[in-house]
Amino acid sequence: MTFHLTTRAAMLATALAIAPAAFAETPADTLVVAHTIDDIISLDPAQSFEFSGNDVNNNTYDRLVDFDPLNPDAGFQPALAESWEVSEDGLSITFTMRDGVTFHSGNPVRAEDAAWSLQRAVKLDKTPAFILTQFGFTPDNVEEKITADGNKLTLTLDKPYAPSFVLNSLTGNVASIVDKETVLANEQDGDLGNAWLSTNEAGSGAYELAAWRPNEVVQLTAYEDYWQGAPEMKRVIVRNVAESSAQRLLLEQGDIDVARNLTPTDVEAISAAEGVKIQEEPRGRILYMGLNQKDELLSNPAVIEAMKYLVNYEGMEQSFLKGQFITHQSFLPRGYLGALDEQPWTYDVEKARQILQDAGIEGGTITTRVRDLREYIDVAQTLQASMAEVGLNLEIEQMTGAQVLDAYRAREVPIFLGEWGPDYSDPNTNAATFAYNPDNSDEANAVGLLAWRNAYAVPEEMNEATVAATLEQDTDARAEMYREIQRQYQAEAPIVPLFQRVEQVGLQDDVQNWWSGGAVTSVIYRQVTKGE
Repeated sequence: MTFHLTTRAAMLATALAIAPAAFAETPADTLVVAHTIDDIISLDPAQSFEFSGNDVNNNTYDRLVDFDPLNPDAGFQPALAESWEVSEDGLSITFTMRDGVTFHSGNPVRAEDAAWSLQRAVKLDKTPAFILTQFGFTPDNVEEKITADGNKLTLTLDKPYAPSFVLNSLTGNVASIVDKETVLANEQDGDLGNAWLSTNEAGSGAYELAAWRPNEVVQLTAYEDYWQGAPEMKRVIVRNVAESSAQRLLLEQGDIDVARNLTPTDVEAISAAEGVKIQEEPRGRILYMGLNQKDELLSNPAVIEAMKYLVNYEGMEQSFLKGQFITHQSFLPRGYLGALDEQPWTYDVEKARQILQDAGIEGGTITTRVRDLREYIDVAQTLQASMAEVGLNLEIEQMTGAQVLDAYRAREVPIFLGEWGPDYSDPNTNAATFAYNPDNSDEANAVGLLAWRNAYAVPEEMNEATVAATLEQDTDARAEMYREIQRQYQAEAPIVPLFQRVEQVGLQDDVQNWWSGGAVTSVIYRQVTKGE
């Protein structure tokens, strides 16, 4: 394991490692969180693309623009950039950097650092780099396309994209601003500091990384010189606790302040207990049903329409999905620009039967593959029962997640039931995968597009509308464009959004201002307080 910062921080981290066991009640200035954090691979913001790693980076780094945890509905706000200006032709955005901000090293945050950070992410070309490269940046041109001059940073784009599209994308962790001097001082064999930043940090965020022990704990200490004010929680300890029952016990005993991976059973028990509470927060993940258009039966428009009425939305939401998902029938999650709350489908077996009869469809058998997660299997079995009522036989094969994903990416899953999580906070992140597929041939091998995986030949009008929405300069008009795309999508698409995931967090009663990040970002700790 690697320690970062000073000897004092290292000694503090060692002491904190035993803190949860030493207190029957957590200290007033310490936030202790139980969460499953065994997915962290790297803490380099140019590489990290896992939920838990992004949680850490969201608190140790700042970005040019970011979200206000006390007003999450406001959308992106100025952060390290105090303002920005879009050129008349829409091909460049110039940011003015905020004065007086320092990195944890004490170095000033400069436009030069911001430019180098974005250039670095493009040059490293790790998984999240596409969030930046979609604007025309490449390792070869990025030094000319992203430039710094004094306190100004300019991004020169390949097209006049909507400013909201660019700015939303810059809230992503891949756009975190790193301390150029510190990172280059730890460069190894031209890796731009990637190896060192995988276990250390060089940010300006509200917290410094005190320690990370893989599969065990992440420890953060407050940065007292933070430009938005020192956090009230001086220490944050995130313990890797995999089992919901263990998290519940720790919460009820007062050994932790926050439990983030609770099952419905444990949520119900906590709801009835004294001294603790449950907070619900819709996240960005959409559980959907994909109907593969390579399947002769599923490609029939009547079957596509009927299937939308064979989903027992309310029944599942009120039973085995209770509290964990809410019905949501559009591909943009609530919380996103242009999200659509309209729900055109209800569970109606008779209507589905009539649709099939009118089309002359008397029955058929479909064999599908489902990941062996309880909620997916339960959804599949509920769908199986309703399909049987109209003469459709659904045979279910249970497989591991890797097996199902391999088959899905090869376009071999007739009915896919699973979740999709947005990659960044702009509506294009989902529109460009659900409602965009310019080449439906097998040779295209566009595995990143859900439309392609389900062999959905997206109508050219919808493809064009999806691209046009990324170029619309007026944010309100852009939001309406996405609502119209979703309405057209609901009317005909064979990939059917069903539910949006909800995170149910267990909290001690005295924990205030907790925000898991909603649908658009990761957890933020700096606003959390304790006390009535």
